[in-house]
Amino acid sequence: MNYKISQKAASLSPSLTLAIDAKAKQMKAEGQDVVGFGAGEPDFDTPQHIKDAAAAALAAGFTKYTPSSGIPELRQAIADKFKRDNGLTYKPSQIIVSCGGKHSCFNVIFATCQEGDEVVIPSPYWLSYPEMVKLAGAKPVILATSDQTEFKVTPGQLRAAITPRTRLFILNSPSNPTGSLYNRDEIKALGDICVEKGVLIMSDEIYEKLVYDGAEHVSVASFSPAHFEHTIIVHGLAKAYAMTGWRLGYLAAPEPIAKAIDAIQSHSTSNATSFAQKGGVAALNGPQDHLPVWLAEYAKRRSFAHQRLNRIPGVSCVNAKGAFYLFPNISSFGLSSTDFCAQLLEQEKVAAVPGIAFGADQYMRISYATSLANIEKGLDRLAKFCANLKK
Repeated sequence: MNYKISQKAASLSPSLTLAIDAKAKQMKAEGQDVVGFGAGEPDFDTPQHIKDAAAAALAAGFTKYTPSSGIPELRQAIADKFKRDNGLTYKPSQIIVSCGGKHSCFNVIFATCQEGDEVVIPSPYWLSYPEMVKLAGAKPVILATSDQTEFKVTPGQLRAAITPRTRLFILNSPSNPTGSLYNRDEIKALGDICVEKGVLIMSDEIYEKLVYDGAEHVSVASFSPAHFEHTIIVHGLAKAYAMTGWRLGYLAAPEPIAKAIDAIQSHSTSNATSFAQKGGVAALNGPQDHLPVWLAEYAKRRSFAHQRLNRIPGVSCVNAKGAFYLFPNISSFGLSSTDFCAQLLEQEKVAAVPGIAFGADQYMRISYATSLANIEKGLDRLAKFCANLKK
């Protein structure tokens, strides 16, 4: 049988982060001592009160369909979160609950972009953005940045990239994969250009709660009514509440866009899992005292990993200001990031993600969402690997 695959599906690159994480887990299952720096998920457990809320909902038989856009209680809790944390006033009708932050991004792109449109994406980027844009029939326009500018796109770059075909600008702060964080003035300058040019902003704020050294997360929607009207915020519970497997994301959008997204979701996934949504209510409305504890631990790991990486001859790394990733420059070794990471996994049993997956072949991504002992062991192995390459 000659199975014909659609052109759009055939054009996609599978998720390299998931592939590397799967390979590392397979090696571990085979008894190999692998240190995994690949997965973008907290190593902490979901707080108990969140699990209890979902378990109670399950026990009570809350297992049926819900509205495709989410249960009213959760949509209200999300609206309350935006008011409380960001000073943004959304009606519950502007909130859509989805099957994860990735699903929210997908929905936004499909609701706003079509054939002939262009979407401006700073690089390094989260690896799914360009693939989603291509699936929607639009063209990704990549703006390259580097560690010299802490991986931040400049207003000049953005202005030069916008054409009459530009429909959407994707902003991710704090960033996956670099951990970079735009400050208030930088965010406003980029938002001002989008408002001036009539370009929508998809602001991916899922790492909002994970910032360090007294830094501040600022939403581009908060600067003025015009910024608010041009912004769609995508978010989720995975990172700040260790709920990656729960597949619970959300977005906030102008009403016409939210309505279009609800229609799309009603024909694709329908609702997010019913009892997981009850856990989401508990996450947003319940105690937040786990966050300072987690942040202190992440900060300790970040500091150790950043210093250790910069002591390895041939490696340089700017410090992260948010999320739980570092993005060291490995270009001095003369290998592609794919070859570097493949050899590192094969020879030293350390799993990291090649920078090429994020549009930046001079780098690799290391997640410090793992224990300090694992980080120390893994970076000792990386230092040994790099020393052998330099011989």
